[in-house]
Amino acid sequence: MKAISSPKDFWAGVIYVGTGLAALWWGSEYRMGSAGRMGPGYFPRALAVLLLCIGIIALVRAFVAKGSPIGMTAWKPLLIVLASCALFGLTLPRLGLGAALLVLCLGSAAASREFRFDPVAAMGLVGLIVFCAIVFVKGLGVPMPLLGSWLEPVLGDALPWLR
Repeated sequence: MKAISSPKDFWAGVIYVGTGLAALWWGSEYRMGSAGRMGPGYFPRALAVLLLCIGIIALVRAFVAKGSPIGMTAWKPLLIVLASCALFGLTLPRLGLGAALLVLCLGSAAASREFRFDPVAAMGLVGLIVFCAIVFVKGLGVPMPLLGSWLEPVLGDALPWLR
């Protein structure tokens, strides 16, 4: 058997394959439907198959291509990003989608050593928030509050179009 020549690709492939298999198992109880009339299990399974394919490609690359070894784990940035994701989930019902996305994006960006406030990036962040509100809440009807329970009494009358 050939030795692993790219440990990063190997472990990335293991993670992708493991996540894809877990998603297939988890989503197996949902009705699949068809491409024209998708059921609740269609997208999770399609995503799981995509993850499996990416994982298999990474595993093959691990034995074929020469790669660098795995370095030290950057615990501080990892924990900051995980905390930002948790804060998003906690603040979404209380502050609404816009403020929760602001917390998520700024918190995650703060994990980088190169993070600096930039007006152009701030405009991009505002655009991202508006895009998510339009596509997910207004367009797809995802039941996420634009104004959460903490902001609705304060801003609800001033911004009625956010309801």
